[in-house]
Amino acid sequence: MPGEFFAIATLGCKVNRYESEAISEKLMHQGRHIADPGESAGLCIVNTCAVTGKAAMQSRQAVRKMTRSHPGALVVVTGCCAQTAPETFTAMPEVHYVLGNTFKDRIPELFLTTQGRSGHVALIEDMTDVRVFQDLAITRFGRRTRAFIKIQDGCDAFCTYCIVPFARGRSRSLQPETVVERTASLRNKGYREVVLSGIHIGRYGQDLSPATSLYGLLLALDTPGGVKRLRLSSIEPMELSENLVAHIAASVHICPHLHIPLQSGDDTILKAMNRPYTAQVYQEMIHHIVQTIPNVSIGVDVMAGFPGETDRAFENTCRIIEALPIAYLHVFPFSARKGTAAQQLSHHVPKKVKKNRCQHLRKLGKSKRRSFYQRFLGSTLEVLIEGRRDKKTNFLKGYTENYIPVFLKGDDRLCHQIVRVRIVSIAGEEVFGEIVSFEAR
Repeated sequence: MPGEFFAIATLGCKVNRYESEAISEKLMHQGRHIADPGESAGLCIVNTCAVTGKAAMQSRQAVRKMTRSHPGALVVVTGCCAQTAPETFTAMPEVHYVLGNTFKDRIPELFLTTQGRSGHVALIEDMTDVRVFQDLAITRFGRRTRAFIKIQDGCDAFCTYCIVPFARGRSRSLQPETVVERTASLRNKGYREVVLSGIHIGRYGQDLSPATSLYGLLLALDTPGGVKRLRLSSIEPMELSENLVAHIAASVHICPHLHIPLQSGDDTILKAMNRPYTAQVYQEMIHHIVQTIPNVSIGVDVMAGFPGETDRAFENTCRIIEALPIAYLHVFPFSARKGTAAQQLSHHVPKKVKKNRCQHLRKLGKSKRRSFYQRFLGSTLEVLIEGRRDKKTNFLKGYTENYIPVFLKGDDRLCHQIVRVRIVSIAGEEVFGEIVSFEAR
């Protein structure tokens, strides 16, 4: 029956993905099932993203796609776009509930009622008043090879372009003993990699009593017999302390992979963005990390077309990226978000110029990625094999500790296992390896 099934679409960050898993698990505890392709669902959930204008547009498109695929379903829209622009979704006749981020845990109980089908129900809480971490616990992470744990929520940075503090509120942390307990539980269920996720994880623990830190949490997690791999999600540059970097370098469990936003390589733009560092400080930090952590992979967020970004400012950004020993780029065009300080700035960059700058940065990012991969040609690395084959090649696919995707020939029994692989060839952005050995189950 359609009422027994639900469908969920998730946009945006790892925290959203974690929260969607938590919602799904609660629904399955009610005896519900995820609808397979072609099955009709009685409940459709869209967990939205608001970080860019494109993400907001994609969130609206996801609602329409869901309702076409599951006519007559109860439709719930939640997440950051629902939080910051609820009127967008209450204006859509196919939507029944619009729930802000603090109401995500209410979704399973809504499945049990027909309230709201004849109209709209919007439940939105002002995030500036929220000081308590909302713990959406999970016991497993779907059918995936790696699991996420949400250790932190909210952001205190208030970069001028960013809507996230308004969508997520101030920084809040999960108690460290709970993080340790859940990591151990996931390890015991067979997960070989756990990703510590949050909106602003460098601020982890500073709101707790007694206060702690991300470094303190890693000391508690990084123990003999712990999970095989710990990976950090994105971390702000000024929150990579000396002791944190040194510990990652010495660890056998923490992956040598860091995602460190730059946003701009021009000091005038960085100041206008309210970023708390200069281009020189950022460069020195990246070089220190590369010299300290063997084989580290560093990913970088960079924004094109922030208001006032001149040709010279953009050239400064490109010059820094070309010189830095980084592995890949995530490129975003500036997108004015309602309610942010940057929306009020003058000298907005024309859309065509932003598009051209993004294209140039993405081309530069591809070059960086290929150069990083080339460094490991002929090397032997450990690869964690994903749970399903790559659709395009039908090869097994997995990731090294430093986040290189590797394609392999092998038996399906290797899925979810860690294998030692020799990197034998690189074609464009695809890396191919041969299995040398694999661990016992």
